[in-house]
Order: sequence, then structure tokens, then C-alpha cells
Amino acid sequence: MALYQLMESPDWDVKRLVTTANTAYGRSSMHGVRLELCQQQAEAIGLPLDIVWLTPEAGSDGYQREMQRMLEEYKARGFGHIAFGDLYLEDVRAYRETMNETVGLASVFPVWGIPTQDFAERIIRLGFKAIVTCVDTTQLDASFCGREFGPAFLADLPPGIDWCAENGEFHTFCYDGPIFSSPVSFQTGKRTLRDRRFQYIDLMPG
Repeated sequence: MALYQLMESPDWDVKRLVTTANTAYGRSSMHGVRLELCQQQAEAIGLPLDIVWLTPEAGSDGYQREMQRMLEEYKARGFGHIAFGDLYLEDVRAYRETMNETVGLASVFPVWGIPTQDFAERIIRLGFKAIVTCVDTTQLDASFCGREFGPAFLADLPPGIDWCAENGEFHTFCYDGPIFSSPVSFQTGKRTLRDRRFQYIDLMPG
């Protein structure tokens, strides 16, 4: 949605996408999505995808080091801004802004401040399609993993669970929408519980 907002605006010219990935699994961080699907997602949107590789043992220091390296590269190539899809967590926004400022990049938050229920409904109304790939079982039942992000899913969420999962309740993979030239095809595979906490479902290119 943040990307959609930017691409719809005449004030911005989006050039690249960036994500983080785990070297141990070859998947996107937290979401657990195979990078082949992430690449197909970027191709369907029509933008190149850059990957920041993180080792499992690197922790937050490793994330900051590797992300800063990528940001420095962007700055050297003449980019002036980097955008994020955060909605309301002030500490997360401050962290991103501080990191970007160290290399001279400005931060953009296209969907900041939109109420999460309104935001979730807007995602569905615009035709974005997503599947829940990871659930934090300390916040939400594992059965929500693998479900389609839609009206039925939102209606079943317990009270106190953010509809856009800003607190990490769940993570999704968006496979279709108004900025896609065609849907990303996939099949669902096995379910895995990691760290006795995070329930994942494997998505395989299909």
C-alpha cells in the first residue's frame, strides 16, 4: 500500500525495492517467504529488488550494519529518499529516520497515521491480495497462519489484535493488486513452528 501511494503520486518516482533476507534459510526476514517469490513479486510490479543479507547470529547490530551499507550505496548512486510502510509506531519511525540521516537520506512514510482498520479495509477494497505467512503465537492463534487476508480473516481477529499487525502479530505475502501486472503464482506447503513461537507456512512457486 505504501508503494501504491508513492506510485500514484506525481511527486515521486520509485526506482527500486529493498528487503532483508536470512542467509540460513534464503528467505525474507520475519515473513519467511522464499526469495524466488519475492523476485517474482518485484517483477510483477516492475521494479528491481535489492536484498540485504543478514546472518542469524548478527542480531540488531548486524541489521544496522548491513542496512547502513545498502543505504550508503543508494546515497552514492544519487538517491535522496527511502520509504517505509509504517503506520504509527513512533519508536520504529525514529529509528529509521536516525539511520537514514547518518548517510544523508530523507525518510518517507506514505501511509503514516492512517487508522489501521480503515487501512486494512482500503487494502481489500483496492484489490490487493495477501496470504498470512507467519503468526506470532504469543499474540494470535497459529490457525490464522495460511489464511487469506480478507474480510473473514479480519472479522475473526480477537479484540486487541491490530488489523495491520503493526505489533508483529502476523506477517503476510502480497501476491496481487492494482500495481501488479499479473498475480504471483504459488502453492502452500508444510507448516513449521520456529523458536516455539512463530508459526510459518511455506509458499512454493506454483
